[in-house]
Amino acid sequence: MKRVIPLLQQLIATPSFSKEEGGTADIIAALLQSQGCAVQRKGHNVWATNTHFDQAKPSLLLNSHHDTVKPNSGYTRNPYEAAIEDGKLYGLGSNDAGGPLMALLGAFLHFKEQTDLPFNLLYAATAEEEISGKGGIESIINDLGNVQLAIVGEPTLMQMAVAERGLLVLDATVTGKAGHAARNEGVNAIYLAMKDIEWFRTYQFEKDSEWLGPVSMNVTQINAGTAHNQVPAECTFVVDVRLNEHYPHEEALALIRQHVSATVKERSTRIKPSFIETTHPLIAAGQALGMSVYGSPTTSDMALMPWKAVKLGPGDSARSHSADEYIYVHEIEQGIKGYIDLIEGYAQLVKQA
Repeated sequence: MKRVIPLLQQLIATPSFSKEEGGTADIIAALLQSQGCAVQRKGHNVWATNTHFDQAKPSLLLNSHHDTVKPNSGYTRNPYEAAIEDGKLYGLGSNDAGGPLMALLGAFLHFKEQTDLPFNLLYAATAEEEISGKGGIESIINDLGNVQLAIVGEPTLMQMAVAERGLLVLDATVTGKAGHAARNEGVNAIYLAMKDIEWFRTYQFEKDSEWLGPVSMNVTQINAGTAHNQVPAECTFVVDVRLNEHYPHEEALALIRQHVSATVKERSTRIKPSFIETTHPLIAAGQALGMSVYGSPTTSDMALMPWKAVKLGPGDSARSHSADEYIYVHEIEQGIKGYIDLIEGYAQLVKQA
């Protein structure tokens, strides 16, 4: 605890917008090196393993991000002044995700020299999370070795998010035939598109999620026509689709294309829905500590991970990206203890299995 609060204050004082995290990466790497860790770095991503790393064991990844959004216009304080007042540590990125990042670091250093863990511990402070950038966690997945499970540090009030929605953004194009409006010529692409738009508005996917509810689809942009007197030959629109864990991107896309006449192109399938079973030993260990489980409406780097993960950390998501962002010092203290207790409980269950 003596290390992490001053370190967090130093991080807050160092601007680290997405893709510009070099300064905070330097600070984190230097701290890890000062603690005797063999540090690896790729871009603005920094990671280290426990001292007694064993290639024969799987790894538990402790991951959070050190990039931030830019401060909004509502700030009344200096966003880079990490002052502590009335138990609150203020500053940009203090809550999202400085507190979880430092609490995970505290837990990692607690276990760093331990020899009897049934898994390796891997600590990674990563970049570009706020923009789901390709230079973040996704860029080092192949460098991290045999990771089988991850704890993703985000402000969740130390409750376990076991599921997150996936994101699918679609560009739909409907083609008609141009004609003169005065003579009612052509085939109006807007009218054709209206049928598809109504389908997106009313269709209900069959499988709901206990944690995330139904799949949602919203048409959010539409464009057609070049002149008031010309029947438009083309209408394009954008659909925002939020998937639950029952629908991989490919399955949802195939179903959508079966039902609409528009040509549908996906912008990306990177932001996948994620889910970890509540019967998993890590979740069981958390529940034994009184941690509740829930489905999260917000996305994190869980969406980019190929292994099972839970989102968990000190702080409150409601404070994220807000003016005069803060986290309580005691939340970080409790976060370190919570992570330590969770890892110990999980280790015991793994040994008993």
